[in-house]
Order: sequence, then structure tokens, then C-alpha cells
Amino acid sequence: MPRSVLTKPLLHCVAALYALLFAANLPAQDAPTPVIYAWAEAMADDPRGHYPIELLKLALARSGRPYTAVASKHELGQYRTLRHVQLARDLDVVWTFSNSAREKELLAVPIPIDRGLLGWRLMLINSKDQDKFKQLSVEQLKQLRSGQGHDWPDLTVLQDNSFNVAPSSSYAGLFAMLKRQRIAYFPRSVTEIWTELAQHSDDGIIVGSHWALYYPAPLYFFVSRDKPELAQAIEQGLRAAIADGSMKQLFLQHFADAITRAALTKRQVIQLLNNDLTNITPLTDTSLWFDPVVGY
Repeated sequence: MPRSVLTKPLLHCVAALYALLFAANLPAQDAPTPVIYAWAEAMADDPRGHYPIELLKLALARSGRPYTAVASKHELGQYRTLRHVQLARDLDVVWTFSNSAREKELLAVPIPIDRGLLGWRLMLINSKDQDKFKQLSVEQLKQLRSGQGHDWPDLTVLQDNSFNVAPSSSYAGLFAMLKRQRIAYFPRSVTEIWTELAQHSDDGIIVGSHWALYYPAPLYFFVSRDKPELAQAIEQGLRAAIADGSMKQLFLQHFADAITRAALTKRQVIQLLNNDLTNITPLTDTSLWFDPVVGY
């Protein structure tokens, strides 16, 4: 048998062996770095988290960095959530209403992710009080007892503007207080109120038809101060998503119906001061803030 026929299989084996050895010496492709966000897997069906989670994923994808968003395995209260992000303890990013204290403890990405819709507030009220609310003056409204979470920045905003506010340690408890008329109203953002109304439709709770509150309420992504590169990536991705229109598309997909239903231009709007804004708040950049006349 000719020599060349005998050696061809051997040559193929040697070539394959060299290819394997060469591949083994190549640097491994970087695996995506997980970014654990503060919304537990068990809360995946809660619509309040859908938009910020999708926006975070969009920002990370637009950042050009090897990051991938991953849900937290544990549900924590607000204080513990912020603390865990601060210490980079199993949490990398949270979205929350900013104030000076939070900006000292955490690193903010200073782009309001909901265009300030958090600060456009309608009022959940007891259905028995609908006619009464239409007849109130601003001063009479302020004197009525409202409710807010005891550690929410909104509590301070309302108190600083002379509203009578009852702090509560329980989010669910505020709805129970309203049902029992222990508070007269519960201000909720345009992005939250319709889902909450549906969840409490059997409790005699409705959305007041006359009033709206507004105060600048920057809702930011926050990360640990030890992770500036992550904050930079998120900001870079958000700005890219603003520039290519994908953030606007996502915003309208989630909130256009709620905005239309709120009919803000037909309400009496009470403008409030937020005394706890810092100099990173982009108040002068009107392109980042919702305009009820324009609808975006």
C-alpha cells in the first residue's frame, strides 16, 4: 500500500491536536458580569417593577459593556435594600426617589428614569368622600390627614409644604387606613395609582377626580460608591437609549395609557417645593422631564 495513504489519517490527528492546543492557549471570552437589581424573583409579576427592569436591561445593552441584569433572590424592605446596595452585599443596583442622604450613601446615575412622573401625584380616596374633595380649597386639603411611608422622601416633601401627613411603616397598612377612613387620601404617582386602584377595587377606594400634586421627584438608578464603572456604564447606556429613541419608546409603551387616564391638564395642580434636591438634579434639562402638555 502506498506510504501517503498510510500517513494521511495520522496527519489529520496531529493537525487536530495542534488546533486544540492552540485554542487552549487563547484567552477565554469574557463572560457577562451579572448586575443584581433590587427586585426579587418572587416579585416578577408585580407590574411596578416592569419598566425600571426593562430600562436597566436596555441601558446595560446599550452601554457596550459585558453586563447582564439579574433579579435578586431575596425581597428586602427599603432600608435594608439601600444598605445592601451601599455595601455591595448581594445587590448591585436599586431605583429609588433621590434625596441628599441617599446621594451621600450611594452613587446616583443622575437621569430621572421615569422623566419625573413619580412627582405627579393623584389621590386615592374613599369613595364616600368624592363630592367633598371637589369642594375643598387648597388650605382645606392640606389640613386633611393623608398618608405616606415613614421612610419615603415624599413624607418630608409633603410636611415641608404644610400638609398634614400620617407616617406609616406599612405600605399595605396605608390602604387599610384609607379604607377605614383613618386617613382622607393617599397621594400616589401616575405610574403607580392605576395598578393599585385595580388591586383595591373591592375596598371602596377610588381616584379623586379633581386634584393633582406636583413636585420634582428624581427617580434614579443607584449603585455602590465602590462601583463607579457600573454607574458610568448605566449612564452611558441611558444616554444612548435617549439618543436613539428606544427609551422614549419604552416609556410610552408602559405609561402612555396611565398618562392619558390621569388627564393632568384637566386637574387643579398644586405645585410643591422639594427642598431636598441636590446640585446634581438636572432641573434645567427639560428634555429629561415629563411635560403633561406634550405628553412626554
